[in-house]
Amino acid sequence: MKQFIFSILLVYSFTSFSQSIKVPIDTLITTKNQVVIKGQTITYEAQTGTQPVWNDNGDVIASLFYTYYKRTNAQNNESRPLIFSFNGGPGSASVWMHIAYTGPKILNIDEEGYPVQPYGIKDNPHSILDVADIVFINPVNTGYSRMVADKDGKMPDKATFFGINADIAYLSKWMNTFVSRNNRWKSPKYIIGESYGGTRVMGLAHRLQNSQWMYLNGVIMVSPADYKVLRVGGPVATALNLPYYTATAWYHNMLPAELQQKDLLEILPESEKYTVNTLIPALAKGGFISESERNNVADKMAYYSGISKKAILQHNLSVPTNFFWKDLLREKTGQTIGRLDSRYLGFDKMEAGTRPDYNAELTSWLHSFTPAINYYLREHLNFKTDMPYNMFGPVHPWDNDHDNVREQLREAMAQNPYLKVLIQSGYYDGATTYFNAKYTMWQIDPSGKMKDRFTFKGYRSGHMMYLRNEDLKTANEDIRVFINNSLSNGKSAKY
Repeated sequence: MKQFIFSILLVYSFTSFSQSIKVPIDTLITTKNQVVIKGQTITYEAQTGTQPVWNDNGDVIASLFYTYYKRTNAQNNESRPLIFSFNGGPGSASVWMHIAYTGPKILNIDEEGYPVQPYGIKDNPHSILDVADIVFINPVNTGYSRMVADKDGKMPDKATFFGINADIAYLSKWMNTFVSRNNRWKSPKYIIGESYGGTRVMGLAHRLQNSQWMYLNGVIMVSPADYKVLRVGGPVATALNLPYYTATAWYHNMLPAELQQKDLLEILPESEKYTVNTLIPALAKGGFISESERNNVADKMAYYSGISKKAILQHNLSVPTNFFWKDLLREKTGQTIGRLDSRYLGFDKMEAGTRPDYNAELTSWLHSFTPAINYYLREHLNFKTDMPYNMFGPVHPWDNDHDNVREQLREAMAQNPYLKVLIQSGYYDGATTYFNAKYTMWQIDPSGKMKDRFTFKGYRSGHMMYLRNEDLKTANEDIRVFINNSLSNGKSAKY
């Protein structure tokens, strides 16, 4: 009898204290803090929570997790600039720029961006919170954002969220709701996106303007991914890698002495000019290039890349980036270099091969970002849940069809005289190279009539250039200048 009673009590204890993990649909937690930026004390409110995504019938189909930083000791809060911040992937949370770039807190890392224990966060003296309020948004299945089942337990169609145009469509609606809820319609508005986020914000500029009637002052693309190049391939896509090879080889002291003794910014224009004027036309000839021209091009590519002429010829002048990461230091140290930031070094099982075994830089970043964001959200922002924080979430298959974001951004700019664009790239980014970003900028407006509204800034680091302290300071200041230069200051929106 005693054993029976004990069993009943044991079952009761499990049913009483266990519970299923539920997605918080519409929540808000507010904390107050302060940070010193450029010598000035900035007090701010951090609103952390979730806001629903509705379908056309008004049913909740998803809940997006966000953090909203609002300065509290500023005048004219309603007309302060507001920035919506996205990372990329697709499938990446907003963690990267949130706690390493523009937000009021940054990772506990060293001056060059490498992990330091104990893991955690510290004040960001370079945050742009002094000049703009910021909303960090996590698309569906990233961070704590999730799809929501209907009353019958059925999940919405994944195609509603996971594709270039679907992503842009539901996020634009969500942003409209956020602006209304927070009374920010009077604010100058900006969107910033890193990596795939560059694709996202190009499309969002048009969608917000033409479907939500929300006009922007600025679009900021950080290390943008342009899939019109990356997924298409061909002579142009291949050739655009050369200036990145030059930068990375210079960093690792692998260029000829004539180039190595010069500063990076002295040699990059030379490599860029050769790429546009000679390499692209040569690669366009394919197998019909003459032997003399093939050899001349291989000589120059070796000169600008640090890779041997023999290896270049073996690749028919079209050297893949994964081979470059594996081969550049093969004979010198036997180490591989990072993909997203080629300053990082790795060790493979074998020196032989055509690609690295792993991404040295990404493992380093996950090393420091994952514990920091989980600690920060729970202990500083008081948002506590048993759901796992998805650094990278399940969003595939991703629909890449009908990618027209370049043209969408051009049209949005043509319609909106206020709209300006800032592109920021790291010279050592081998995934979305800085020269690819320049090429994207050149292609957005073929007429050239709006080119004075584009600004490009390069930095001596990689994909997340802000991890290097010197670039963190410079890149945030570049955003401040961009915001100031894109405010209307009473000027009418007309040509």
